[in-house]
Amino acid sequence: MKLLFAIKRLENAAGGSERVLAKVCSELASRGHEIVVLTWDAAGAQPFYPFDQRVRFLNLGIGDSARRTRPWEFIRRLWILRRAVNAVAPHVAVGFGHSMFVPLAFALVGTRTPRIGSEHAATAHYDDKPLQLLLLRLAAPLLDSVTVLSEMLRDDYPADLRSRMIVLPNPVLAAPQAEACHADTRYRTILNVGRLDPQKDQATLIKAFALVAPDFPDWRLRIIGEGGLRQELELLVQQLDLNGRVTLPGVTQMINKEYASAHLFALPSRYESFGLVSTEAMSHGLAVLGFNDCPGTNEVVLDGATGLLVGPEHGRVTSFADGLRKLMADADLRHQLGRAGRDRIAHLSSQCDVVERWEALLTSASTTKEISSRAL
Repeated sequence: MKLLFAIKRLENAAGGSERVLAKVCSELASRGHEIVVLTWDAAGAQPFYPFDQRVRFLNLGIGDSARRTRPWEFIRRLWILRRAVNAVAPHVAVGFGHSMFVPLAFALVGTRTPRIGSEHAATAHYDDKPLQLLLLRLAAPLLDSVTVLSEMLRDDYPADLRSRMIVLPNPVLAAPQAEACHADTRYRTILNVGRLDPQKDQATLIKAFALVAPDFPDWRLRIIGEGGLRQELELLVQQLDLNGRVTLPGVTQMINKEYASAHLFALPSRYESFGLVSTEAMSHGLAVLGFNDCPGTNEVVLDGATGLLVGPEHGRVTSFADGLRKLMADADLRHQLGRAGRDRIAHLSSQCDVVERWEALLTSASTTKEISSRAL
């Protein structure tokens, strides 16, 4: 099949969705499918994550892909997108993320190209974005289907959207065996991986670490990621006198080495669409600390079995600090939870071939449309 995957941005985009897209497209290409990846990046832009060399890129360069789309830009992109997809003539077009599958749905109205939306956001994302939710509800009937990452996420959406949704989780990958060990350093490391964004709430993690840091002088906090809150978080580190104890080195393509060098994974997110970084941390044998009311995290982490989930009832900072203290003080507990987490991810990865499920969905969409066309 010739398959087109459209995503807003790949250049300097180090998020989980981009990493999943690279994995899915590369695997589909290795299975003999012709893969075209369309973005709004400028011509010649390179993706942050590596793709199979057989994947072809179509960067349309309309507007700044790193900035929020403006209304006039949205309208202009619809016509350009329609022409580009028609020129490729894929058997199926997939919009990866609502920022791309919404315009894709509108752009392809009246064409016979099957289109699938791949939603990677939890409903909490739309709580303060009513216009985005409205566009999503208008676009959904124009799509053949919309994939979501879990049953819990699907159940959270309104009925009109839920009826069109198919659960298709992110790939769950076991860590490379050679890297699933801790580096021998003078310090123990708490690791966090995620966009520097209010949703990820690294401020709570930094404040919680400040409460326990005096009692654990050999521990450090390392936050991998980039985003709009960098200056705010760096200022917070200074205000709490944590220079040298907390580092924010930015993004990296060597993420497996970060996991392998860590001793504990801390994720204070308010919500997650899918616990991708939690599964990665568990695959490396790391105990995971998170909040029990965080969608995504509370689906992946089994409290008391593969990590600890704390409640925010007594304040997010205080609760998270209590969880940090418990895990930092007990190496045996960390190792016990870490081993169980690694076993759980190994089991899940052997049970679920996500790329095969993608291939089945795309084949079904292509075949259904072909049968319909012949009937006409």
